[in-house]
Amino acid sequence: MKSEVRIDKWLWATRIYKTRTIATEAVKKGRITVNDVTVKPSRTVKPGDIVKVRKPPVTYWFEVLAVTENRLGAKLVPEYLKNITPASELELLEVVKISGFVNRRKGLGRPTKREGRELSKFTEEAYFGDNMGWDFEDDFDDDLDDDSPIIDFDSDN
Repeated sequence: MKSEVRIDKWLWATRIYKTRTIATEAVKKGRITVNDVTVKPSRTVKPGDIVKVRKPPVTYWFEVLAVTENRLGAKLVPEYLKNITPASELELLEVVKISGFVNRRKGLGRPTKREGRELSKFTEEAYFGDNMGWDFEDDFDDDLDDDSPIIDFDSDN
């Protein structure tokens, strides 16, 4: 087993990122630090290094326990890294999960179920709520005067 491995390979192998390309891009964008130093994708890590991964809104901290270039099964990951993220960062993640889409800007994305119900209610009231002055329950026979002649088109007379 190697004693050092590239940071982008290690991030991918330990399942911090789904693909190696995404891991490399994150390193290039400066979202990864090793021992508080921003690094390039070719930087190597060794056991004992502290890797900080910034995935907004949280910065995760990991201690490298062992290195590997091959992607690991999820059950083997704890043998290669230790999550030492401070509790304050994890609390921030919980707050974001709880808030959900509360801060979603109006007009962006698909409406929520609640917004859809409100929209349906609004459009039904706009089109059918006041019947636009029409009273469909009127009895149209009441419009005829009793003295007016009734024309019967079905009769031959």
